[in-house]
Amino acid sequence: MLPVIALVGRPNVGKSTLFNRLTRSRDALVADLPGLTRDRKYGEGRLANDEQDYIVVDTGGITGDEQGIDYEMAKQSLQAIEEADVVLFLVDGRAGINPADELIANYLRRSDKPCYLVVNKTDGLNPDIIVADFFELGIGQPLAIAAAHGRGVTQLIECVLEELPADIEESAETMAEVEKGVKIAVVGRPNVGKSTLVNRMLGEDRVVVFDKAGTTRDSVYIPYERDDKNYTLIDTAGIRRRKNITEAAEKFSIVKTLQAVKDAHVVVMVIDAREGVTEQDMHMLSFVIDTGRSMVVALNKWDGMNGEEKAKVKEQIERKLEFADFANLHFISALHGSGVGNMYDSVDEAYECAMAKWSTSKLTRLLEDIVADHQPPAINGRRIKLRYAHQGGSNPPIIVIHGNQTKSLPGSYKRYLENKFIQVLGIRGTPIRFEFKSSDNPFEGRKNPLTSRQLAKKERFRDHVRQLKKANKKKNKR
Repeated sequence: MLPVIALVGRPNVGKSTLFNRLTRSRDALVADLPGLTRDRKYGEGRLANDEQDYIVVDTGGITGDEQGIDYEMAKQSLQAIEEADVVLFLVDGRAGINPADELIANYLRRSDKPCYLVVNKTDGLNPDIIVADFFELGIGQPLAIAAAHGRGVTQLIECVLEELPADIEESAETMAEVEKGVKIAVVGRPNVGKSTLVNRMLGEDRVVVFDKAGTTRDSVYIPYERDDKNYTLIDTAGIRRRKNITEAAEKFSIVKTLQAVKDAHVVVMVIDAREGVTEQDMHMLSFVIDTGRSMVVALNKWDGMNGEEKAKVKEQIERKLEFADFANLHFISALHGSGVGNMYDSVDEAYECAMAKWSTSKLTRLLEDIVADHQPPAINGRRIKLRYAHQGGSNPPIIVIHGNQTKSLPGSYKRYLENKFIQVLGIRGTPIRFEFKSSDNPFEGRKNPLTSRQLAKKERFRDHVRQLKKANKKKNKR
């Protein structure tokens, strides 16, 4: 296994900043706002001068007097400590020792986990003087760093990896296999049950769940295995209407959500069945379709609704989601688990259709059969000819059709082609895109030189036209 390094500490000591430094990414949201990180966030790092890899876990802050959502965040942090091979305990060098630091230090001493005391925010200060006060925590030699500027970070991770057991390794091939899994992004409005659904699909309390809109702030990638298949679940922040967004952190959360949609293979769109399909749901569905991602629609909180309410919701869905009729629909209860397991069949089907490969000969024969059944219309007296088709890409599937005058092809005929291809190829769960290309005339703009015989014939024709004009003038004078 790759070594797992957990970053713990009280809020706003620089854990997410150090996470981004160690993973050489900007995956973790960073702002001068305590409590921004709430879920465990995993990332991969590698030493600059070595081939040794490691996994870093970013956690929420621990204060010791948590209540409500802060209590759920602290549980996630303690769980990260339990599963880690080594713990980096971050403290704020400028703020000095805090009662929360002493509480965390006492817990780490009892856990018997390899632990390093990291004094952050020492830029511009004498590190020897700053770290002296932190010896009383009893964790060992404090290590001074400045995560925001990268000072001391390389030396820190080299020191940590040198003292780890040699048997903690994992081949690059194994990690690559995990990355090959299906990426499933769970998206929707705030408080529709996305995190509850993620925990239900994983079978554990992996992300923070709380009865408050905006609990999830960052996109959390969670690789796992089910029925010998690799998956990666992406829990995302809820997207509200723009006029309701006031915090800068929420704006960055929405950007992370939109990036997760583009990064995913299949998107699970979660809708609150008790509220029905809202305008914001429609906007999010349109964005997913525009990005070309496969989609599964999950109507959550289906339990407890009476027959009349269910019939009303079904009628609304049939009317409003007509533009997304390619997506399979599931009525589920993330809290109780009913209908959640059946979603995997739709996810697998959507992924296979999105990544399917078809030969050029198969698509061309299909195009010929479709055109033979119903010919394209004639434009300016000339029949539009569609000659052959080939695949231009996957996720979403792109079919390129070549012919002449394809720019003049009516929209109704394009929809006819799309429906026929979807029907015959058995595409389900993913949108399909068509590109039409017209063949260029190789002789356009070229003039053949006339022979002497053709020139003489042309001159005789001109003389004939002139004589006809003279005869008509004489006739008109009479």
